[in-house]
Amino acid sequence: MVQQKEYLDTGILQALEEILSKHNPKSIFFVTGKNSYNLCGAEKMLEPIFEKYKHVRFSDFSVNPKLDDVLKGVSLFLERKCDFVVAIGGGTVLDIAKLVNIFSENKANPQDYILKKEQISVKGHPLAAIPTTAGSGSEATHFAVVYIDKTKYSLAHEYILPDYAVVDSSLMMSLPQKITAFTGMDALCQAIESYWNVKSTEESKNYASQAIKLIIENLEDAVLNNSDISKKAMALAAHLAGKAINISQTTACHAISYPITSYFGIPHGHAVGLTMPSMIVYNYGVSKDDVLDRRGAGYVKKTMEDFFEILGVGGAEEAGEKISELMSSIGLCTRLNELNITKNDIDMIVRNGFNPDRVKNNPRKITENCLRDMLEELL
Repeated sequence: MVQQKEYLDTGILQALEEILSKHNPKSIFFVTGKNSYNLCGAEKMLEPIFEKYKHVRFSDFSVNPKLDDVLKGVSLFLERKCDFVVAIGGGTVLDIAKLVNIFSENKANPQDYILKKEQISVKGHPLAAIPTTAGSGSEATHFAVVYIDKTKYSLAHEYILPDYAVVDSSLMMSLPQKITAFTGMDALCQAIESYWNVKSTEESKNYASQAIKLIIENLEDAVLNNSDISKKAMALAAHLAGKAINISQTTACHAISYPITSYFGIPHGHAVGLTMPSMIVYNYGVSKDDVLDRRGAGYVKKTMEDFFEILGVGGAEEAGEKISELMSSIGLCTRLNELNITKNDIDMIVRNGFNPDRVKNNPRKITENCLRDMLEELL
């Protein structure tokens, strides 16, 4: 795996100056959001640095990374002969940068890599990833999300991992409450799903447990009060959650969330959180007949009980209630009907959210009928 250098709250200015002076790039491909780069304060802060280097800024893409957006970026990257990538923004910005970078060096049709018809064989140029939300943890992962039409794909390879992760919570202070809530829920669900994942290791569970504790203690304060301390804790937690899923990946809640986002416009972190309370109860009901973790039903039960201890609760029902209460406290609906999703929509969500790769990472086997029942109970 590519070794990543981390700069955790050392300050974006100091970190980026050090990184760029080391590489002395001829032309920087600079990926940002359309407005977030200015609103988070990074533009004013970094202007003196970027004046020293030839660069091209790319922000012409939609909220969820689409293949057409990536192709536009690759064309611009090659046209300007870029040799370094800096990405400052949320998960979409970081994923776009990772994809453009890797496709600029691997010359087959990008769609063939996404559909696993071709294998990535060449590393891209050096990439510094700087998150402005405490959510996706994309700066810490070796995969990137991309949509073709309304279908979500995840491209994974060790060469996709950014060379540098610069985590500076000062960039997150101007985030609106809703964005802080959505992205914080994404980080929490990533950490929980990593913790119970069939691919979990002691290392990933350590990252995940740290992230869960930090988020449970700080998310509400970060959303409602925007305090420096809670925002700093959330920035670290999201990075730790990213490191956790970089080892284990995610599970069923993420798989189910994608059609909820694609077809109903529910922001990703909110969409993932909707099924988390139900999934906690479901996974604790694991038995030897439906366990998917090779370590056995007893191991999964113990893992779930350790998770309840991290949450500070006595059992599965109480754990689910704690997540639901947290969502409500930060202004997120917890029922599908509150989001204009009806019983008639359930089949479509099941059909498009039953991703075999992610569902098989879940510690307890999920059938389409189980998933349908779970969603109907959330109406």
